Amino acid sequence: MTFPVLICDDSMVARKQVLRVLKQYSDFEFYQASNGQEALDILRKQEIGLLCLDLTMPVIDGIGVLEAIKAEKIECFTVVISADIQDKMKQKVNDLGALNFLEKPVKVETLNSTLHKFGIR
Repeated sequence: MTFPVLICDDSMVARKQVLRVLKQYSDFEFYQASNGQEALDILRKQEIGLLCLDLTMPVIDGIGVLEAIKAEKIECFTVVISADIQDKMKQKVNDLGALNFLEKPVKVETLNSTLHKFGIR
């Protein structure tokens, strides 16, 4: 059985970097979105186990995605991966239900330890 993962970032380079880190898990099935609206469209149609989410994106930003997930009670683990590392923003994403806030560029060890910590891997 596969574990569906959605990587949402407006930067293709950033999506590929996260994908490279997660490719080590052979049972992961990957989806990609380049903005928050695309991510929400996928989340509403497809069961997703893990969402790797950027904050600064066009159309709908990461905060908008987190707010919609919470309002619509969409169940998925969410890890925010962003360059916006202000304490205020970290607190906001945690309040909206994100498991963790990781700084870009994401480090293999940091993402792996987050997945292990929350029982995803």
